[in-house]
Amino acid sequence: MNTKGKQTEREEYAWVLDYLPYGNPNDPRPTYQKIPLVQAVGDSKFVLMELVPKEKVTPQIQSRVYIGEGDREEIDHVKHRIHYSDLTSGAQLELPYVLEQSVKHHEERFVKFFNEAHPITTRQHMLELLPGIGKKLMWAIIDERKKGEFKSLEELHERVGGVHTPQKAIVNRIMEELKDDNIKYRLFTRPHRRPHNE
Repeated sequence: MNTKGKQTEREEYAWVLDYLPYGNPNDPRPTYQKIPLVQAVGDSKFVLMELVPKEKVTPQIQSRVYIGEGDREEIDHVKHRIHYSDLTSGAQLELPYVLEQSVKHHEERFVKFFNEAHPITTRQHMLELLPGIGKKLMWAIIDERKKGEFKSLEELHERVGGVHTPQKAIVNRIMEELKDDNIKYRLFTRPHRRPHNE
């Protein structure tokens, strides 16, 4: 497997979903063998993962932490990638709020998505994959962007009345992609592949 591809998949930052001072509750090992863990979601490809924090560091839930190369303040290393079903109930509850923060943080990327979204097949458009956007709203967005590109998600909402909260539509789509490993089309996430040498 080529390592170049792996490099590009790496997340630089992650958002903390839950801090587990006594390790993962599903880990059958005795407590003294467990180490603190952080459950987090990547900032770019929304990869779900478990991280090992540095000693005596308690990362705050909903904070953005650096996990890339070089010196890291809070995280020692990335343990492995996990599935949505591996998240604690607390992490699952935090996920939509954290994703919304991430979408706001990278607003330009998602405005670009609305400006550049195109048909996937002769019958389906990328915009229709967003929950709450059907044919009527899709055409409203396409007609409106012909007059000039959207500059922000707020402007999209103002110009296309039916799209009340574009960031929520994006978050809901990301959630669908994270929950379903077999989803047909992925707009914002990477399919889950467990590394062979965890």
